[in-house]
Amino acid sequence: MNSSSLYKFLPNILVWLLLIAMPYWLPAIGGYTELGSRVVVLGLGAMALNFLLGYTGVLSFGHAAYFGLGAYGAGLTLKYLLPSTGLAILVGIVVGTVAAALIGPLIIRLRGVYFSMVTIAFAQVFYYIAFRWSSVTGGDDGLTGWSRLPVHLGFATLDIQNNSHVFYYFVLAIFAIAVGIMAWLLRSPFGRTLIAIRENERRARFLGIPVDQHIWISWTISCAFMSLAGGLYALLNNFVDPRALYWTQSGDFVIMAVLGGMRSFWGPMIGAAIFVVLQDYLSSQTENWMSFVGIFFVLIVLFFPRGVLGFIKRRTAS
Repeated sequence: MNSSSLYKFLPNILVWLLLIAMPYWLPAIGGYTELGSRVVVLGLGAMALNFLLGYTGVLSFGHAAYFGLGAYGAGLTLKYLLPSTGLAILVGIVVGTVAAALIGPLIIRLRGVYFSMVTIAFAQVFYYIAFRWSSVTGGDDGLTGWSRLPVHLGFATLDIQNNSHVFYYFVLAIFAIAVGIMAWLLRSPFGRTLIAIRENERRARFLGIPVDQHIWISWTISCAFMSLAGGLYALLNNFVDPRALYWTQSGDFVIMAVLGGMRSFWGPMIGAAIFVVLQDYLSSQTENWMSFVGIFFVLIVLFFPRGVLGFIKRRTAS
């Protein structure tokens, strides 16, 4: 491997080394293993949103709906259907993906602020269903009385119920599979077509590309990954409440993507790590932690419009 190829893959190698070793270096800076799991799960959610925002050029403020549906799908499965962690994750993905696939044709012709507002409207519908249907979802008190269970692989059993390190690597393994699929899709002709739509939708139409169909597929895939993140988030907390569906959760994912660099593959993951760690630290110091996070985000947008990763790439290139 020559030096140029090594330089190309160096960011990927560095990210994976940091993620694999996170349970060991995070406590050294005042963190804990569960915080690492939260970074990975929300990082997957931010990357899922970036699939639509960064690579297709369509902004959704309603992705929390599918994050929450994935979380409720997993929680309800464990509580009412079958005590199986694998099935819970699968049901969460299916519920969120099917909902997104059905809603997609109703919104794909909209653009800009109209698309964003309609996605918020649908998200709020799911939020109020979860909020009002207290006999099933627990309402504002949340869905309780269940927990993640050990995963039986036949040749071994993963004790993700009691061992936080095992759960972290379980989440990281699923994250790796999801990210691998995401990278493969973005490097395929389909992914290149999404970038063409992002750069110039009118020209893409002139070339005969079915733009609306591609946006619908991109939307559905993005929401599928978001549903997976939601299911893992439910397992992380052993709890789900309607706030997972609320529009402010969508805003958090947008902040993570923009903070790290929304047109780069790893940018949203870096943004999620910064956001989650900063949120965890500041919330332990002051009740007004959201003000400090907001100021930090404004400074990043003003002085580093390409996000933290974009700034790092520009500095290393110079």
